Amino acid sequence: MTFMNRSTSSASRSSSASSGSADRKHHDLLHGVFALRHSWAGIVATWREESAFRQEVCVAAVLLPIAALVRASTAERVLLAGSVLLVLLVELVNSSIEATVDRISLDHHEFSGCAKDCGSAAVAVALVIAAIAWGVICGPLAWHWLRLHL
Repeated sequence: MTFMNRSTSSASRSSSASSGSADRKHHDLLHGVFALRHSWAGIVATWREESAFRQEVCVAAVLLPIAALVRASTAERVLLAGSVLLVLLVELVNSSIEATVDRISLDHHEFSGCAKDCGSAAVAVALVIAAIAWGVICGPLAWHWLRLHL
């Protein structure tokens, strides 16, 4: 959809009010499908290009089921799963920053290095958040289980 299509006048919109709502619903659905397609393409590209993302997805594949099954409150489960998904989200953003910087120039530049370092730092902060959430919520449960079984 182009910018011109978004800014159609209200007169032209009201002239086809009855068929316009059906067209609009169809358009919104297609827009959502295309957005999902682009999102999936981004995930696939990041999987293909970034080993850190592949590693984090593999860890998420283990931790997300554990978050669903652990004996904890619903809020704690959401925090556990959310912290894992946060790492993936920040890694995707970091990968987009790196791709953009590399697209502009592969030459070493202070600002380029700073942008990449900041993206990396954001991933590190997300990992610390996840480690704290899992440590605080699951640490006592793991400690209790170990005391009973060792």
